[in-house]
Amino acid sequence: MLIVFSYLWFYMILGGVTGMDMFLEKFFPEVYVKKHQAKANNYCKFNSQLLQLFTSSLYLAAIVACFIGSICCKKRGRKPTMQIASVFFLVGAILNAAALNIGMLIAGRLCLGAGIGFGNQVKFKHIYQAVPII
Repeated sequence: MLIVFSYLWFYMILGGVTGMDMFLEKFFPEVYVKKHQAKANNYCKFNSQLLQLFTSSLYLAAIVACFIGSICCKKRGRKPTMQIASVFFLVGAILNAAALNIGMLIAGRLCLGAGIGFGNQVKFKHIYQAVPII
């Protein structure tokens, strides 16, 4: 459940955060300037490859970590795989909370993505065990 909640949290909240002036001003100043210079076209405000890397880093790390998490789950079991996912989540949350620059922010997102990738290998098995069979 934690993995599902975390994934939905990152997916839904990220859009709001990347549009906030405070966030853009600190980590993406060129996008902040473009946002306030745009007159009518809302689609070209956030045209930044660095911002796109920040957004997609979570999903890229999750894709790669799914394969590694699958091997870990098969060889070690579900509990160690979930513990590894939890460590990735913890490290990613700490890095994002303490981010001073864009590098730390992307590193935190990569760790969170790895946590999602590892957790995805375990969550469905736990859901199947919790659902009553009719």
